Parts: sequence; C-alpha cells; structure tokens
Amino acid sequence: MQTVTVDLGTRSYPIYIGAELLDKPDLVSPFLQDGRSLVITNETLAPLYLEKVRQLAGPCDALVLPDGERYKTLETVSRIYEKLLADKYDRSSTLIALGGGVIGDITGFAAATFLRGVDFIQIPTTLLAQVDSSVGGKTGVNHPLGKNMIGAFHQPRCVLADTAVLQSLPERELKAGLAEVIKYALINRAGFLDWLEQHRTQILDRDPGLLAEAVNVSCREKAEIVGRDEREGGIRAWLNLGHTFGHAIETAAGYGVWLHGEAVATGMVMAADLSRRLGWLTAKDALRIKKILADYGLPVEPPADIEEQQYLDIMLSDKKARAGRIHFILLRDIGKAELTSEVEPALLRQTLQAGSRLCES
Repeated sequence: MQTVTVDLGTRSYPIYIGAELLDKPDLVSPFLQDGRSLVITNETLAPLYLEKVRQLAGPCDALVLPDGERYKTLETVSRIYEKLLADKYDRSSTLIALGGGVIGDITGFAAATFLRGVDFIQIPTTLLAQVDSSVGGKTGVNHPLGKNMIGAFHQPRCVLADTAVLQSLPERELKAGLAEVIKYALINRAGFLDWLEQHRTQILDRDPGLLAEAVNVSCREKAEIVGRDEREGGIRAWLNLGHTFGHAIETAAGYGVWLHGEAVATGMVMAADLSRRLGWLTAKDALRIKKILADYGLPVEPPADIEEQQYLDIMLSDKKARAGRIHFILLRDIGKAELTSEVEPALLRQTLQAGSRLCES
C-alpha cells in the first residue's frame, strides 16, 4: 500500500492506494465519527462491494441509486436528502461514496450541503475516479445546459483506492480512466508520458503493479496541485486540459453517450491541435499526443454532428469562461500547460472544423 497526502493544513487527508484495501477496516475507522454512516452506491456496484464496505465501515445503512451519468442531477441528490432527513441523520453523520465519478460527485455534493456540511469518505471503484474525481474536493451535478455547473468544494476525510477492483472494470471504463492518467503527463510530467508509452501493452492487460503505479503517480500529481491551489485560482486549472472541449462533447451528445474520459481524450487532441495552430506545440508533439491516446484505445475524433456554433455556445457557459471569453488549457510543450483566453477566433474555428484531421492538417 502507498499513501499520498493532500496537504490542506487542518483539512489534510490521505489517499490510500493498493490492492485489497476493502479488507482493511483500520484504514477507514479513524475517519468515522460517533454518528451514523450511510453508504451511497449504485445498482451495478451494490451486489459487488456493498457488503464488503459494510464490514469495512461497521454497521451502516445504504442507499442504492440508478447507474449512469444521466442520473447526476439535483433530482438524484434530492433522493439522498430525503433518506437523510427521513432517517434523522445529523451533523455527526458520515456519507460514504462507493462508486465511480458520478456517485462520488453527487455524494460529495450532498455531504457539502446537508445541514451545511457533513463528513464524507471516497471509495472510488473506477480508474477515472481513483486518479481524478475522488481527489480534490470538487463535487456537483450536471444541468442540461452544462456539465458540473452546480456544485461545491468539499474535501473528503480520506480516499480508499483499492486497485484490485480495477481487474473487473469493463474495458471501456478502464480506457476512459487512462485518458485522465495521460492528462497528468501532458500538463506537468513529461517523463511520465515516456513511461506510459513504454508500458502501454501491460497497462491495458491490467498488470496490477503498473496500474497501481499509474494511480499513485496520478494521485501524487493531483494532490500536489490541489495542495497549492485548492479552489482553482491558478494552476489547478491545468487539470482541465481537454475538458472545455470534452464537456461540450458530453453536453451536446447527451450525458452518458460518451464516457467522461472518452470526451476528455478527444478534447485533449483538440487542445493539442489548437496549441499547434497557435505555434505553441510542434506538429510532431501534437501527433504524438493523438497517437498515444489512439494507441490506448481512446477516441481521437469528435462527433461529426456537433456544429461549430453549438461548441461555442456550450463553451461560453463553461465554468472557466469570464466576461464572454472562453478560457482554454493549452500546451506550450508536453509537460507544460497554460491557461489562456488569447485565442484567435479563426484558429479556434479551424480546430472545431478539423474532424478526423486534428493535429494533421
């Protein structure tokens, strides 16, 4: 087991990374108050892991929700409130998120807002959640007009990333998570990209040691950035590489049609293409980014039916937009991200129109 600490002073917390951690109650028990605990999970994961978590956290009730991105809504959070209120949970209660990014985000949002804030614990069961969404305290829900537009910052008490659960993860979910792993290499850790290229076959074959190392490196990178910029006033924005384009793809296509990591992968190719057009990134590096994402089995071409104006309308609603200007995370080099709003409209249009020729034309 490896432990990564998110250093936030009195609100610091550990990320435990390793196999079979669901069998180690001593990791979770220090973070449970004397009050009651409620496990929130979905109908896919409950048969697999709910009893293990009940043994891990001691006697506790559970709320089993429908599975899917389309349920990441205020209506679903309201179901959590109804359970908490009907059963008279109080401020000493702890919510336990057992699931991927959707469960983690809505549980965290419920914890942030119920009685103006109660504790919660993250037990992420997807690679994407283990390396990204479970860490850093971003919580929230989607709106038909934009992804993650309603939310709050609320840090967990701890994160328990049991890498053994990744062995049974559907292949599509595994690959979607690897998009976020590759992101860390692109924004701030160029040598990690070399490592990911060298070990691609073994990682896709789910080598336990290499998967655990990918989770460890990713969590260390995110923990370091969050520790320096918890509320995204500066460098934390780097973590959104590919997300401005990616969120537009998810919103336009309909939540759940594209997995989040798939949309981010294509969004990173679009960001690389735009970086190249700005003269920041070499054509060789842009193609390298597109190639590694494709080699990991991720989509690198946006949907053909999303029109240019639709992209622009959605991106202008992005959380990073300011005063009617779209803010992008782009690349000066592999391993060197930068936030900018200084993008010539003509170059942006070329990227939005490039389709299968992204990073090539």
